[in-house]
Amino acid sequence: MLGVLLLAFSLVTIAHSDFCRPDAQNAFKVRISIKTALGDNAYAWDASEEYLFKAMVAFAMRRYSDKETTQISNVLLCNMTERVSFWFVVTDSAKNVTTVPGSEVEAAIRMNRNRINSAFLLTDNTLQFLKISSTLSPPIEPTVPVWLIVFSVVLCLVVAGILFLVVSGIRQRKKNNNESVEIGDLEDKCDTSVTTENGIPCDILDLKAGQINGVYAADDEQFTPL
Repeated sequence: MLGVLLLAFSLVTIAHSDFCRPDAQNAFKVRISIKTALGDNAYAWDASEEYLFKAMVAFAMRRYSDKETTQISNVLLCNMTERVSFWFVVTDSAKNVTTVPGSEVEAAIRMNRNRINSAFLLTDNTLQFLKISSTLSPPIEPTVPVWLIVFSVVLCLVVAGILFLVVSGIRQRKKNNNESVEIGDLEDKCDTSVTTENGIPCDILDLKAGQINGVYAADDEQFTPL
């Protein structure tokens, strides 16, 4: 009986070693830069951190597929280096002799990338899944609704147009008033100007009564009627 258990354990170990190896089918490489991310506050990568990583991957798989069959033991790590890089695969908990398709693992990691990063105090640049593209940051929603911004811009343009028309009308009215005043002054000047006729001002002449020559008036007085 003990021999059967040892044989089964050996077969599982061999199968797991075949599953988890560099460039194996459905395997992913991870590179972690703790010192770069945290500087003097960097922590050591040890067995506890490995256990946390397995737990986070199992959590991501459960949350993605809504199945509670994925266990920490289904996440296999291999080819660990001191500079903290390794490969991992997720085995199928139902069959335990095959791995979960890489597309499902990738989708689960992408869906829960922020949760995984937060667990290790890292970012997409310092916790890299080399075959999985970085997640996009959620779009920043403006504090002011877009429709309110558009309405404010349109309202400002309308107010600016109204002010332009009012100012233009006032300036045009002032211009017309100035022209009217200039024309009136010119007419008054023409009315008050003195007109001369043969060097004699016209206003001195009494056009109705005529002008009497003094020489002829003296001759008329000498010849009195009989």
